Amino acid sequence: MTQDIREQVKARYALAAVQASGDAGCCGGDAVGQNGPKDLVIDERFGSGLYGADDAAAVPAEALAASLGCGNPLLVAELREGERVLDLGSGGGIDVLLSARRVGANGFAYGVDMTDEMLDLARANAARAGATNVEFRKGTIEDLPLEDATVDVVISNCVVNLSPDKPAVLAEAFRVLVPGGRFGISDVVAEDRLSPGERAERGSYVGCIAGALSRTEYLDGLAAAGFVDAEVVFTHDVADGMHGAIVRARKPAEQDG
Repeated sequence: MTQDIREQVKARYALAAVQASGDAGCCGGDAVGQNGPKDLVIDERFGSGLYGADDAAAVPAEALAASLGCGNPLLVAELREGERVLDLGSGGGIDVLLSARRVGANGFAYGVDMTDEMLDLARANAARAGATNVEFRKGTIEDLPLEDATVDVVISNCVVNLSPDKPAVLAEAFRVLVPGGRFGISDVVAEDRLSPGERAERGSYVGCIAGALSRTEYLDGLAAAGFVDAEVVFTHDVADGMHGAIVRARKPAEQDG
């Protein structure tokens, strides 16, 4: 089952990369029709429309077109000059490129993605943008290809809900953060009243609905991974009882102990 979900997600993202000259949102594109990319459903709850004009103008058009998220995690994470940032499920690279601009020449932005087509697109977008403080690595977000305590901030844009092993994702994010590091992502989150079955009724796994955690499940998962000061704030509706959300937490600093 886990491998089936991962293969479905890879296929969906590979198609999104190939048709990046269009403007379909990942998550909203539940239906990948038999006629190929032109049959994709464009959904305004997801994708490039969730970025402000300044951010949209700061990246190559191909990066913006391949945006597949449900928010703008850079606003969530409040990036600072000189920080090292990791984007989980970096896709076409929009959030990595925007992060690289915000952390400046003394900072660095990593992206991790499991889809070859997205990695190729992201690297091409970085070249178009002239970004030198970025690196895209192949891997899964359940087994990140980074050393312990590598980054100051972990961001992600509507990707954690796609993972079939969310405890592993949160544990890996905790591992690669430095003490005092920040976790700040956008994701789809369910109201606590919805059972997993009811979430599945509202949309598919690759559509970022069926795999979403509830608010309490998210908070409990972050605590189990070791995070503190966790919060989940709903930002906009994506289905009945399902919301785009800001998820924040912090890895305890050494002095906290």
